[in-house]
Amino acid sequence: MSVSQPLAGTPVSPEPTEEAAPKSAGPQERGRWAARFADMKRTWYFFRRNTLAVIGLGILLFFAAIFIYGYVYPAPSTSSINYCATDGPPPGLCAPGQPTVCTYPQGTSSPGPGCYVTPADFNNFIAPTVSFHPLSLGPLPMGSLVSPAAGGTAVDQGHFFNLYDLLLKGTDWSISISVAIVFSGALIGLVFGAMAGYFGGLIDEVLMRLTDVFLSIPGILLIIVIVIAGREAGIGGFTDDVTLVTAAFIVTWWPTYTRIVRSQSLVVREQKYVEAARASGASNSRILRKHVIPNSVFPVFIQMSLDVGTVPLTLAAIAYLGFIIFPSQLIPEWGSIAAAATEVIPSLFQYCATVTSSCVIPWWQILFPGIALFLFAISVNLLADGLRDALDPRLRR
Repeated sequence: MSVSQPLAGTPVSPEPTEEAAPKSAGPQERGRWAARFADMKRTWYFFRRNTLAVIGLGILLFFAAIFIYGYVYPAPSTSSINYCATDGPPPGLCAPGQPTVCTYPQGTSSPGPGCYVTPADFNNFIAPTVSFHPLSLGPLPMGSLVSPAAGGTAVDQGHFFNLYDLLLKGTDWSISISVAIVFSGALIGLVFGAMAGYFGGLIDEVLMRLTDVFLSIPGILLIIVIVIAGREAGIGGFTDDVTLVTAAFIVTWWPTYTRIVRSQSLVVREQKYVEAARASGASNSRILRKHVIPNSVFPVFIQMSLDVGTVPLTLAAIAYLGFIIFPSQLIPEWGSIAAAATEVIPSLFQYCATVTSSCVIPWWQILFPGIALFLFAISVNLLADGLRDALDPRLRR
């Protein structure tokens, strides 16, 4: 069979060489970036069609703005502001330099402008106000209560906590601690679950039995044990204690993600594209990174959205049980604020049952931290649900 030869005078294209390859690398790279940008636009198109997801994104951006503003807000971040009430203890019991708040008992006339009415025998409860702060949002003071002594005289020290400052600074602490715990736990669970589901055999057995051990221990009990063990080992200081609490939560959080990802990996590893990647000579690590993990991560978003709001609630539950999980009870964290408020409720109800005059329940101490927790948790939940629908190719066809 004869091979045709090029005619005389016809230019012959040179064979591609290794030196000529880099000339086309630029357009190829631009093409890849164009494809990624187009995929991002398509993802945003599917995301913005979900109204609830867009609402969740808006609320989360609001918290992000407060989070950034909290770093420059002048209030201290690791303690509350204590106030001394004018109708409370004698001036000698107030701490040096402690701000004084003009207060007067309920049923009496105000001594002047800028004074706050307080319940009888509970001169540390100041109701929310809306004109004291330049942002017209505070100060929403919150008081600490010591049970009245015999005879109905109050023995509290007249301390007031600025709830506005607590909620503002609490945004930084609550979001930082929650995100650190959830993302770290999800990352560990994603790696362990993908390995257990993809490899199976001995690796699966060891990882799953280890997961069962951690799941068999109540989470709150395990957190308390880890924190106590760390303190007994000499871990101290505010930063070290917060780090210890975060690490204790991470230890209890990753097993749930491991089980979720493992169940997804068992399905993904049997798909045709995984078999094709394995037949083409792709390594196990590449298959895990490119195929198994990306197609197993979508249910994790929903679990993460639920857990981000659960962390502050768990902190509140531990504080409510009487265990001092942070080195200072005054740390501005949403769950801890609500837990501190619940400590005064029994004494207050007992007092209200014994007096005939009207009494004020410090509803703002629980309501506003609760609203912050609810809005943050529901916004992350809605956003994660929308991202799952927009990113999962099986749901956006």
